[in-house]
Amino acid sequence: MVEGDDPAPVLLVIDPDGALTAERLGAAFPEMHRPPGTDSDPGAVGEEGLGALLCDLYRKGQPLVVLGETDRLLHALAPLLVEQGPGEATPVVAVAGDGSAVIPLVGAARGADDLARRVGAVLGVSPAYTRARSRAEPAPDDPPRPPGRGRLAVVGLGPGSAALMAPTVREELSRAQDVVGYATYLRLVGGLRQDQRVHASDNRCEMERARAAFDLAAEGRRVVVVSSGDPGVFAMATAVLETLHRSEEPSWHAVELLILPGISAAQAAAARVGAPLGHDFCVISLSDNLKPWGQIETRLDQAAAADFVIALYNPSSRARPWQLARALELVRRHRAPPTPVVLGRDLGRPGERVLITNLAEVRPEQVDMRTLVILGSSQTRQFPRPGGGSWVYTPRWYPDTTEPV
Repeated sequence: MVEGDDPAPVLLVIDPDGALTAERLGAAFPEMHRPPGTDSDPGAVGEEGLGALLCDLYRKGQPLVVLGETDRLLHALAPLLVEQGPGEATPVVAVAGDGSAVIPLVGAARGADDLARRVGAVLGVSPAYTRARSRAEPAPDDPPRPPGRGRLAVVGLGPGSAALMAPTVREELSRAQDVVGYATYLRLVGGLRQDQRVHASDNRCEMERARAAFDLAAEGRRVVVVSSGDPGVFAMATAVLETLHRSEEPSWHAVELLILPGISAAQAAAARVGAPLGHDFCVISLSDNLKPWGQIETRLDQAAAADFVIALYNPSSRARPWQLARALELVRRHRAPPTPVVLGRDLGRPGERVLITNLAEVRPEQVDMRTLVILGSSQTRQFPRPGGGSWVYTPRWYPDTTEPV
């Protein structure tokens, strides 16, 4: 992170909820160290202790990355800031305890902006610069493009939490001139600037959305199309590629196109409960808007017979209220009643809810369009978790098929 003889940054955690974020930064930047006595108890630094500790570190000129409330940090820094001019200030970067925000507070002339950018890249967050960039100044590390050539990126936002968004996706969003997507998903982006144009549309306008994005990129603009989860899993990457494949418009084919992955709903739900996708699994959408229900039934029956763990997308909606019950009926022909079932709703968002049940007790009314359903295989296991709840996993090994299971 630090070049030459510059001192290594100091990581100071003043928020008890910042322990996980501190671990992420410590793993990414081994040279970043924590003051003695603060690494075991993130909330141990009191008001008086914080002021004394900051005074010592600040006067030594050591760059600081502080996880915690900005108000508390500024109050402690205030007496120190009057001692130095703006160009002499020690770099101080404030980071929200949950890693959702990165702010270079002081010391831009001595590298605070660069430090904030590197920290933000690890956390998947664009720094909130208070110093306006020149419109002619390119974003850091922005590769040059041929004049007039547009760029279209299809990105996955992940489940919805900024902490689970890939750094490359966050960086692409920060550089975009136009952001295109379903209105609900655009609200998950957050932090867009006033100079960025937002193009919202309804959920069932995928092809129109893709064409509009190519038109914008063909004008030489930098465009991002957003999807929740991963853009290549029942999402916009396919619509964009299909649109391009069908088109004979030369300007569309000249656009620089890339797909940036995100954490899928199946991955997010699995991680919340353990590792139910630890062995062979498949993902099936129960929506029959774009494929016949008979095809869905055939795939469900064969996947259950093959003993795959099955992740169900689009399991239920007001327009499709019966399909999940039929899907469960098909799977129950091949799986025992105690087979673990995981229901994950609004993963990574404020209303997140995860329920572990089983094939005998799961009910269709527990599920809606915003729920991801994981149906275990014959080998999926469940055991108590300390403090309540359960862990669910599917072993990587399989029993000898010549012996009874």
